[in-house]
Amino acid sequence: RQFLEVAWEALEDAGHPPEKFDGPIGVYAGCGMGSYFYFNICSNRDLVDNTGMFLLRHTGNDKDFLSTRLSHILDLRGPSLNIQTACSTSLVATHYAAQALLNGECDMAIAGGVTIELPQNRGYLYKDGEILSPDGHCHAFDHRAQGTVFGSGAGTVVLRRLQDAIDDGDHIWAVIKGTAVNNDGADKAGYLAPSVGGQAAAIAEAQAMAGITADTVDYVEC
Repeated sequence: RQFLEVAWEALEDAGHPPEKFDGPIGVYAGCGMGSYFYFNICSNRDLVDNTGMFLLRHTGNDKDFLSTRLSHILDLRGPSLNIQTACSTSLVATHYAAQALLNGECDMAIAGGVTIELPQNRGYLYKDGEILSPDGHCHAFDHRAQGTVFGSGAGTVVLRRLQDAIDDGDHIWAVIKGTAVNNDGADKAGYLAPSVGGQAAAIAEAQAMAGITADTVDYVEC
């Protein structure tokens, strides 16, 4: 539900309600583990018995149907793909949405992701060897960085080919000059650990695709 809301809000902000857009609209998105489905629906024996697990799962409660659910509700006719790459899901979804636009597979694309932690406002028990921070704080790009902290949120972007957006007089918030995706393989301390080499290679490839050099980058966000 949260993803449906932010996707519609993004389309409104873009000035392109789907019923008035002339062209296929694609959806590229991913979702974290559906805690509500497991904790609130699967545990409700009467609901499961009366409705059936198939309908409960396939009508919008399972994370694997996030993108196609949005496409169905808004009558979007472009590609509708679920992307799942853990913490990088939304960025990877944006990458493939941009590629689809460049390849002519759709004329507008919605890309993003959502994770809702349930129950909310809960803490966690730190365990050595996991990725969670021992002090309950996330210190990105800082010497105090020891791990991450999970939270809840939803976000989407509406993407178009630059010339199409210019021709239609769209409000352009930003231009994606280049993207890249790779995988660390086994070149890291463990499965849950990041790889310096893998991340550096992805950044270098994105810069090459964008045709820019590192000295022209003024702002880095993670």
